Amino acid sequence: MVSARILCCGEGPELAPQNLGNPLHSPMPTPHEAEKQHTGPEEADRPPSMSSHDAAPSGPPSRNPCCLCWCCCCSCSWNQERQRAWQVSRESKLQPLPSCEVCTPPSPEEVQSWAQSFDKLMHSPTGRSVFRAFLRTEYSEENMLFWLACEELKAEANQHVVDEKARLIYEDYVSILSPKEVSLDSRVREGINRKMQEPSPHTFDDAQLQIYTLMHRDSYPRFLTSPTYRSLLLQGAPQSSEA
Repeated sequence: MVSARILCCGEGPELAPQNLGNPLHSPMPTPHEAEKQHTGPEEADRPPSMSSHDAAPSGPPSRNPCCLCWCCCCSCSWNQERQRAWQVSRESKLQPLPSCEVCTPPSPEEVQSWAQSFDKLMHSPTGRSVFRAFLRTEYSEENMLFWLACEELKAEANQHVVDEKARLIYEDYVSILSPKEVSLDSRVREGINRKMQEPSPHTFDDAQLQIYTLMHRDSYPRFLTSPTYRSLLLQGAPQSSEA
């Protein structure tokens, strides 16, 4: 069945509604027209600017560090400098022991006294040298280096020298970027950060005590049973005469 609409008198055929400017029914503008509406007629008629990829290089590349330097995933100059500094630190860590601490051979009595207490070992220059060589085999030599650096700092009276030595100690043994960073808890680190605002000969006292305790409890017992110490004991032991 075909449905038909009955026209009343004077009523003409129904016409489709005309577009009277309603923005909801306006045709979709082309991309070029949309750009003109957004930027205005004067800016829209200008030629498009050259992008950074299309621009011709005007000189050597910039040496400014990129945004990813903090994660070490680029080869910018800042990371290269930091890697060179780390390499120098690693090389300095493998330097031979200072001759001033190994010039005097220990007597048998002195070697035996090292087993009596950790304090006697650390008060002996030769004992410190032997113990440092042992720590190197355990990859913890930085603990002794840090302790010695703190001892030097406490003996300094010149404030300018104190400032410089404190800065070097912080960069070499406290900074998380250093390959020779020592193990310190957060409380001691926070205390060091506060004291570094005005460094003094006692800036690292708490940290030095913590590292001293670590060596005493962790490394010292292994040192007493190590081949290094046992060989020194055998060298000083009296030789039994054959009948």
